[in-house]
Amino acid sequence: MLSGRRLDLLDPTPVDIEIEDIAHGLAFVARWNGQTHGDWPYSVAEHSLLVETILCRQQPGVLPKWKLAALLHDAPEYVIGDMISPVKSAVGPEYGALDERLTAAIHLRFGLPAILPAAVKAQIKSADRISAWMEAVLIAGFSEPEANKLFGRPDAALIAGLTVQPRSPAMVRGDFIKRHADLIAELG
Repeated sequence: MLSGRRLDLLDPTPVDIEIEDIAHGLAFVARWNGQTHGDWPYSVAEHSLLVETILCRQQPGVLPKWKLAALLHDAPEYVIGDMISPVKSAVGPEYGALDERLTAAIHLRFGLPAILPAAVKAQIKSADRISAWMEAVLIAGFSEPEANKLFGRPDAALIAGLTVQPRSPAMVRGDFIKRHADLIAELG
């Protein structure tokens, strides 16, 4: 990693994980396989910031640790990349196991439970689907009926004022690191 850490992908440990490495990697991983409108690819880091924002709107008063879990929901992709769901399925259960090991190590590194409670995981997944709908319609060329069929139509009031705007990796990386620091401070 750029931090100098050596991360064993098959046996990751929390001590080898740094937020700067996660932010850097996610800022350079393109969602939608890079097939989005704009001068920059829409990154997983940008998506993660949006998911955390949506979770906060869906769940007013959500605990800071679950906000952090939302921000880090795709964190393993900083080293294994972002694959669309059909490819993940084709790769098989080994991909899921790798993702789970990395997720557990990342969670432990930042004071979260290795495995999230099912209710929290479902809330984050709901925010993730809303983000995917917005991305599909606003930058990935999907019609609203297509996105509705795949992701479900979100409540218009919930997404009012939110945008999906691909930005430079450096800008997104900085915002991701700042949001992480703010959430760590909230955890006290």
